[in-house]
Amino acid sequence: MDYDILIVGSGPAGQHAAWQAARMGKKAAIIERKPAIGGAGLQTGTIPSKAVREAAYLVSRSGAHGMRGAFIQNGLSRHGLLADAMRRKNAVIAMQESVILKRLLSSGVALIPGEASLVDAHTLEVVDTSGQSRLLSADIIVLATGSRPRRPSDVPFDKETVLDSTSILKLKRLPNSLLVVGGGVIACEFVSIFASLGVDVTVVDSHEQLLAYLSKDVVGVLADAFAGMGVSFHMKERLVSIRREDSGTEALLESGKRLQAEAVLYALGREPNSASLNIAKVGLELDQGWITVDENFQTSVPNIYAVGDLIGRPALASTGMAQGRAAVIHAFSGESHAISDHLPMAIYTIPEISWVGKTEREAQRDGLDYVVGRGHFNDSARGQIIGEANGLLKLVAEARTGRLIGVHIVGEQASELIHIGQLVMHYHGTVRDLVANVFNYPTLAECYRLAALDCLQQLE
Repeated sequence: MDYDILIVGSGPAGQHAAWQAARMGKKAAIIERKPAIGGAGLQTGTIPSKAVREAAYLVSRSGAHGMRGAFIQNGLSRHGLLADAMRRKNAVIAMQESVILKRLLSSGVALIPGEASLVDAHTLEVVDTSGQSRLLSADIIVLATGSRPRRPSDVPFDKETVLDSTSILKLKRLPNSLLVVGGGVIACEFVSIFASLGVDVTVVDSHEQLLAYLSKDVVGVLADAFAGMGVSFHMKERLVSIRREDSGTEALLESGKRLQAEAVLYALGREPNSASLNIAKVGLELDQGWITVDENFQTSVPNIYAVGDLIGRPALASTGMAQGRAAVIHAFSGESHAISDHLPMAIYTIPEISWVGKTEREAQRDGLDYVVGRGHFNDSARGQIIGEANGLLKLVAEARTGRLIGVHIVGEQASELIHIGQLVMHYHGTVRDLVANVFNYPTLAECYRLAALDCLQQLE
């Protein structure tokens, strides 16, 4: 064998698989078809969108009326702000790419450019940019090729006026108006960014509310923030067609409504990068293109593992990292490396949303007797200092024991604050533990105590 392990894809899941293999003394290599490493997590998705979002967030905080106030205060052009945000995004990508490269190379991981496809259970054909191919073999193969935006053939994508979540991050000028098709995570994040930058944003989605799987009170805070930015909504509506016009685009809805906008973002789902892997050659099981794995991320072919977006939900960079490590540990030691059931989720909207554990709807579905406690940011001194009037921290706890089973936060630093609740849940903590804990004052973390006290009033 040429290697102990070959990893296809250099995104977060692939990187962490390689690092784990190197720590175990294995000869490891990553095969990457793109000219830069990092996958969608670094190059086209997670990090770029969050970097641009940070610029939009700072703009949104610069004046009571968001971007329009910032224009007046700072005399900045709209397109200048976008260009600056894109420069900052590119700088962050370059720095992160340098960090990842240094870490991989110092760990002894080989980097092999080219597109890989399966020849048999232990062999990959790798074709480089010049068209030359070679065969590489390994005891273990890990597939970590990720996913890409779903691009239906009847949507006239052109990377200028009809966009997906990759091409929208390469815009050179801000549109005056943007129609966002979809009400999920990616759609809502881009609504936040462009509305904060002064774009007139309209949302079309087939559900009754944005982020339909989350609690109405949490999503309600976000929807109110969007409305305050001037976002308009067409909910319970389905898209029929998009047409490019000289002045921009026109979208036709099932209801017969026609919506004009300078640009359209189509953000309805992602699909796996599995087509080029020649999966049929070795008979891997698929579920609508996503690779099927067991609890150890092992496929139907025992020495082939799959991790990250390629296996479907939750399709997060953070979970992909954990999956990559777990797969390699199992592959070389036979030991199962359990990943916590309490996975923190975050949506980097303005304001942020983050949660861990059960929603009220899920608690009801499971027949649990529960109580809910709420801590409002504007009841905390820190929330008042920073002007975070609408933030909310919500706890879901078992009525009999007080054990924490769900935490839901909307507001500033939600993606950071969630980890307190995550750890309490991991160690089977209760709302009484939160009340007994000492939090720095003034902090937003105090809202945990406020929400826990609210729960206790119902339990006592």
